[in-house]
Amino acid sequence: MPKRYSIAEARNNLAAIVHDVERSALVELTRRGEPVAVLLSMQEYKRLLPRKTGFWQAYMAFRDTTDLQELRIEPEVFAGLRDSSPGREVNW
Repeated sequence: MPKRYSIAEARNNLAAIVHDVERSALVELTRRGEPVAVLLSMQEYKRLLPRKTGFWQAYMAFRDTTDLQELRIEPEVFAGLRDSSPGREVNW
């Protein structure tokens, strides 16, 4: 359970609360006993940030962590999925 401080306590004890956040990952701030905000450690914040990965990096990571032979996907599964027609004719 995270530590809780009222906003008034936080205003008066910010340095001590920052030390608490560094040790426990998060601290709740309350107003009239109700949680209204959370302070996070930088480590926890970075963990929660979305990782921006391009398609190729995600694909290579998938291939590195997945045994494709184990999936037993036969080539016939993909047969006929791609339209092989030349497309529409365009007049320039």
